[in-house]
Amino acid sequence: MAAFASSYLFLQLVLLISLFYFGSAARSLAETFDQTQQPILFQYHNGPLLTGKISINLIWYGKFKPSQRSIVSDFITSLSTSSQSTNQPSVATWWKSIEKYYHHSNAKKTSSLYLSLGNQILDESYSMGKSLSVGKHIKQLAAKGDQSNAINVVLTSSDVLIDGFCSSRCGTHGSSKSSFISGKSSKFAYIWVGNSETQCPGQCAWPFHQPIYGPQSPPLVAPNNDVGLDGMIINLASLLAGTVTNPFGNGFYQGPKEAPLEAASACPGVYGKGAYPGYAGDLLDDATTGASYNANGLNGKKYLLPALFDPSTSACSTLV
Repeated sequence: MAAFASSYLFLQLVLLISLFYFGSAARSLAETFDQTQQPILFQYHNGPLLTGKISINLIWYGKFKPSQRSIVSDFITSLSTSSQSTNQPSVATWWKSIEKYYHHSNAKKTSSLYLSLGNQILDESYSMGKSLSVGKHIKQLAAKGDQSNAINVVLTSSDVLIDGFCSSRCGTHGSSKSSFISGKSSKFAYIWVGNSETQCPGQCAWPFHQPIYGPQSPPLVAPNNDVGLDGMIINLASLLAGTVTNPFGNGFYQGPKEAPLEAASACPGVYGKGAYPGYAGDLLDDATTGASYNANGLNGKKYLLPALFDPSTSACSTLV
């Protein structure tokens, strides 16, 4: 199945700063900040959501420092309510709001979803080169992870070129046919996120980098002191939300199936209350580093996570 273009941060910047070309889209974004306006038309298309115990396997393609890998792995582990940070608001609290989608599905019995960190695969030798396509190479890399009850996440380093990266997307999610498991072929979900640090931080790592166009407000300090990785966390968080609620293209989304706005991408550029185009919202500040964040994770990590569309209120919901 073709990858679904989540394109979270690219859409974010299109809506935020390309106002001349996409004025109507910007007006739709502005309406999400005023709950008295027309609610977002968000629909459930009767397809399955991911349920049960799901392992998130990480496929690292290219050079990543151990400290960079820990930023992502700690984020994944922080999603579980069983390992919830004592500091609030937490990553687990953010993720728990996804449960509302399951209550709003047509399932006769509400199913539960449990995410955990699975295997990690390192490909530091660039086994497929440094110029990859999403349709071919990313799917092949994703297939290296376990394909049963799993989401396989491919993370590409800053020196890897991906078709469409920066120009039309910062990451994608989709599904692919798995190998035969217990005599049956099924589908597995995958995600790709690229490190934009050297290629397009103004597009895919905002608000931690000055935007290429539009209002030039000062960039925020990244909570883990790594603009590229903190930008990847934003994209990964958005794509995870979209993956579990619209894994096969017939779950929850707004707009055309080929370019859906999903649980997080329906709220572009919104991270805290008071957000508006070009302003991420009122966030928490780290007293020591001056970094901006809205969620606490395990091992003292802090993250900036996108607002999630709340199907109960038809509005974008933030942690702070």
